[in-house]
Amino acid sequence: MSATLEIKPGQSIELLKELHILTRDGKLNQDSRRKLKQVYHLFQFIEPLLEELLAGNENLTLVDHGAGKSYLGFILYDLFFKGQPGGHIVGIETREELVEKSRELAHRLDFPRMSFLNLSVEESIDSAALPEQIDIVTALHACNTATDDAIRFALQKEARFIVLVPCCQAEVASVLRKNKNESFSKTPLSELWRHPIHTREFGSQLTNALRCLLLEAHGYQVTVTELVGWEHSMKNELIIAKHTGSPRKNAEERLEKILHELNLDELRERFIY
Repeated sequence: MSATLEIKPGQSIELLKELHILTRDGKLNQDSRRKLKQVYHLFQFIEPLLEELLAGNENLTLVDHGAGKSYLGFILYDLFFKGQPGGHIVGIETREELVEKSRELAHRLDFPRMSFLNLSVEESIDSAALPEQIDIVTALHACNTATDDAIRFALQKEARFIVLVPCCQAEVASVLRKNKNESFSKTPLSELWRHPIHTREFGSQLTNALRCLLLEAHGYQVTVTELVGWEHSMKNELIIAKHTGSPRKNAEERLEKILHELNLDELRERFIY
């Protein structure tokens, strides 16, 4: 089946083939059609943020953490940055071979305002290869604490917007599990994570709630919604934060009380700073 009527005007057919959205002969099967719709759904969330930023700053910088094959970065560049006079995308990834492949593809597609760094999220915070201020930070399925490192990076860089799709939030669940016996005598709320499957699910939800409070404490307005049908994943929560400069007055206090009430004081440094 032809893809002509399904892709947006001006999109790079070569890129869509490289991302396996189109087959080598330019066709869409049912799976790739679903993937294309998912890409467009994600783009609909990010496009208005980019438009707002670009209105006042042609030199905006977007940093994509845990970029992998830079799927997101390439789509954003192709659908938005390619038609703008300015703006730069930086993909940060720890796997050197993926960084090299992304560099080669950007060169081949003539996407000059894309660059790729072989760094961990944590290393990127102090890297001289990045500007002091970043306009928008994305981290989609950055596993476990890499999402928290991306938040720390965004706060350090005074990002105007932060877009997160968290993944594999295992750290909080592991501390809940470790302290379970002690928690039983401390709070009846421990029933919420008494069973292993509840420990995992409650730990995941709690992690994101704590992240939202952290962002609010640093002057961000937070929206939590669902990223419908992101491919190959049940991790479907989308957190969008906009810097307003007006911290929520009791956010840090409530964050601290939640950590204490749930016997998670040892995680204080990760969520309160």
